[in-house]
Amino acid sequence: MARRLKLGLAGLAAVAALAGHPAAASEKADRANVAAAIRADHDAAVERLRAWIKLPTIANMGLNHKEGAEYMRQLALDAGFQVAKVIPTDGVPGVFATLDAGARTTLAIYFMYDVKHYDPKEWSSPPLEGRMVDRPGEGRVIVGRGAVNQKGPETAFLTALKAFKASGIKLPVNLVLVAEGEEEIASPHFPQVISNPEVLAAMKKAVGVIIPSAGQSVDGQVTLELGAKGAVELQLISSGEKWGKGPTKDIHSSLMANVDSPAWHLIKALNTLVGDDGHTPAIDGWFENVKPLTERQKQLIAADVAAGNEADEKKSLGIKQWYAGEDYLTAAYRLASQPTVNIQGLVSGYMGPGGKTVLPGRAEAKIDLRLVPDMTKDEAVTKLKAHLAKRGFGDIEVNVSGGYGPTQTDENSALIKAEQATLAAAKISQTMSARSAGSWPGVIFTGPPLSLPAGSFGAGRGGGAHAPDEWFLIDSTNPKELGFDQQAGLFADFLYEVARSGKAKP
Repeated sequence: MARRLKLGLAGLAAVAALAGHPAAASEKADRANVAAAIRADHDAAVERLRAWIKLPTIANMGLNHKEGAEYMRQLALDAGFQVAKVIPTDGVPGVFATLDAGARTTLAIYFMYDVKHYDPKEWSSPPLEGRMVDRPGEGRVIVGRGAVNQKGPETAFLTALKAFKASGIKLPVNLVLVAEGEEEIASPHFPQVISNPEVLAAMKKAVGVIIPSAGQSVDGQVTLELGAKGAVELQLISSGEKWGKGPTKDIHSSLMANVDSPAWHLIKALNTLVGDDGHTPAIDGWFENVKPLTERQKQLIAADVAAGNEADEKKSLGIKQWYAGEDYLTAAYRLASQPTVNIQGLVSGYMGPGGKTVLPGRAEAKIDLRLVPDMTKDEAVTKLKAHLAKRGFGDIEVNVSGGYGPTQTDENSALIKAEQATLAAAKISQTMSARSAGSWPGVIFTGPPLSLPAGSFGAGRGGGAHAPDEWFLIDSTNPKELGFDQQAGLFADFLYEVARSGKAKP
């Protein structure tokens, strides 16, 4: 068994001193008891994570919608939430839970319980097994779909709550939990969960919202993200039926000589969406409402780049250069500031081994759009449709399956200050990022009617999200990286910090 680090709640006196506000003796004792309970729960917690990995909820495949929601509800109750309910929507249900600790401050937590689909043939071990393997230089990790995105960090957070419960110690804050099973398809029905009157009333009491994360780099650094791009998931479909040209079914490829091709029709349409570089969006009016990076945001990005490792990042991505051969800092500015039009996949005709001489009657492009302030989902979709229609591609179906706008949180908010203080107390190196290029539905919290600060928080480490052999660090051998117990302990530390820095809301 790999050596477990003695960080987080284990070093209580040091933590209190570093935080600049020595804890009362009773709080130190409580936190020591919570730390002991986390350690005692280690093996059981890993088994809970493994059991959760074995139950994948996959929104776009209709897999385990009800089962995933009920499982999430029970996990909340087991962790100490007094009330947990499944909230129906027009799609996949959500989960809402509350924990009243009698505290003056309430924190909201966002979970996703869905995962991306997977191809077992691409994995070194079965993707739902949750196998423990050694990762050289880092320690023992659990491999499985959802291990780091997001079931591992979420299990660590719930483990912290279970430790309070097992110790008979009240949490320093009240909690409101909202969870969804459609994050991986851009949260099409999550607004229905939040707009539920009971959920909305509880959320309005919160001082902020976090999604648990495991974002440490290999050298132990954590980047606090102050925002995230918005995302729109859609499909562009070209068919002989809608076009009025070409076949309504697959026909012999020899007929390409005198029959129109819906597949080439789609390709021609796709080619208008980007410039000649195959990269820069060319949709009419696409950059009209794009808000440039502020000087402060550029400073944050530059500091984050200076603390990063370009070679390691390129290696992890499997690339040799950034777009147009740009330097690391310029590429980082572009990553944060440029909205994108991306082709996830192309589907048409025969997709099996070898060839099959057909002229397809249908072609589909799976597209995602990434949005930056001050763009909106509705604006992006409207402009895309108008762009296609103007160029003679109005017959191409635009099926939007989900989406939301970008999110941004003030670095001076109490939530971000609590995150910074918690990491500083644990001696974890940190930077801030102006905006994540990835997306999550944070705008549902930062936008009206809630207008709350929101962001991810956590240490720990993992990788392979959306990819084969997804993994999450359990027992760390690297003193700079937090293992599972220490990540759970950091979440407990964070709750105390929120209690100190947060303000009560009526």
